[in-house]
Amino acid sequence: MNTVDRLSVLKTYKLYVGGKFPRSESGRVYEVTDSKGTWLANAPLASRKDARDAVVAARKAFGGWSGATAYNRGQILYRVAEMLEGRRDQFVAEVAAAEGLSKAKATAQVDAAVDRWVWYAGWSDKVAQIAGGANPVAGPYFNLSAPEPTGVVAVVAPQDSSFLGLVSVIAPAVVTGNTVVVVAAEGAPLPALSLAEVLATSDLPGGVVNILSGRTAEIAAPLAAHQDVNALDLAGAGEELAKELEVAAADNLKRVLRPAPVNWSADPGTGRLMSFLETKTVWHPMGV
Repeated sequence: MNTVDRLSVLKTYKLYVGGKFPRSESGRVYEVTDSKGTWLANAPLASRKDARDAVVAARKAFGGWSGATAYNRGQILYRVAEMLEGRRDQFVAEVAAAEGLSKAKATAQVDAAVDRWVWYAGWSDKVAQIAGGANPVAGPYFNLSAPEPTGVVAVVAPQDSSFLGLVSVIAPAVVTGNTVVVVAAEGAPLPALSLAEVLATSDLPGGVVNILSGRTAEIAAPLAAHQDVNALDLAGAGEELAKELEVAAADNLKRVLRPAPVNWSADPGTGRLMSFLETKTVWHPMGV
């Protein structure tokens, strides 16, 4: 019997909105290539309506996610790390192709990304101790400050780190109770779109993280101007685009985290963890 070469099953990448995997509303796709220009896949080219749909999904999920206990959020982030560990080889291959890395360097990036989920999971029930506390006041009162999530955060993912950088901007926002709409790296969106499959099977409620791929400027502009977006993380926006987005965000006084050079492999610290928190202060009379 003649041996017939088997045709591989090509993967269809989709957006991730509200816990589901829709195609772009526009039906458009764009070609994604590796560092040498070789075709890898067609990624969905998200539209402005896809961006608006993602904001609606994020807002709908915010109440339940922000109201969950810190311990529960930490458990779910740890579950994400567990699921990533089980698909490690897939992500190593995707990161290597996306960034032109050797297998060893791609493995280091993926391992660091898994560890970062665990690191932020551990902060879930500790951030209140460093961002809040009892305040000394003159008078017979207790004065207590406690951190609360800002709301819906639009994230422009790093262009120079398709997976570790991506995780490093998503995890600190969601662990503190925010929900996010992520614009994946335009030139290397596949690791982000595959991460969506992990999130969908890791107990994370639908809508907490929404992932869009396509032209960064086209998707980010309506997110920056959207009245129901509370904050922007411009990690992956170039200088010119960042200025445009910051101007658009000023209409409803969003928090804006400006782009800055980051070594994504370094200790992340607590900067991003604290960037999308508000402080509620409560006064209560003391008993006599």
